[in-house]
Amino acid sequence: MSRITKKSVKQYPLLVRFIFWAQKMKYGMILEPAWFWGRSPKLLYGLQVFYRCLDRRSSPLSSRLRALVSNRISQMNHCAFCTDISASRLQKNGMSVEMIFALENYENNPDFSEKERAALAYAETMTESSSRVDDALLNRLKTSFTEDELVELTAWIAFQNLSSKFNSALDVPAQGFCQMTKRQ
Repeated sequence: MSRITKKSVKQYPLLVRFIFWAQKMKYGMILEPAWFWGRSPKLLYGLQVFYRCLDRRSSPLSSRLRALVSNRISQMNHCAFCTDISASRLQKNGMSVEMIFALENYENNPDFSEKERAALAYAETMTESSSRVDDALLNRLKTSFTEDELVELTAWIAFQNLSSKFNSALDVPAQGFCQMTKRQ
């Protein structure tokens, strides 16, 4: 149960209700975080524009890479909603449940490419508050990413940290996008 209550749909401004409608069309339901971002319409509008700029078909980052990074950051930030939706995207990209669970140990897993392992290491470093990106990691990234791609990746990681920390703090629940069973 979230720490903030949802208002009635009619209590939200028209543009927020339009965003709700668009989410229902795309996902079959209103996304849980939208109920809370919608309490501050300008924040929701800004978030929507930023997300649409990052998660576009013409992105230089593959959908799989974005979902991998999102899932790892979500795990680290304990965001049930983000882990659920990003794991669903990974499954749509053909990733098995076993591989999704193996994400925590990506560095020693040959099933992840060097490009993916470098991006995940970067995501972890940016997410850990006590870490700083050093030259060795940046040089590792530059062997797989152009500088333009690196800017996109950095923005994606920053966005996912914003989103997952917001959702985790407010205890936004998963919505059942990914039908995974927990490891025993």
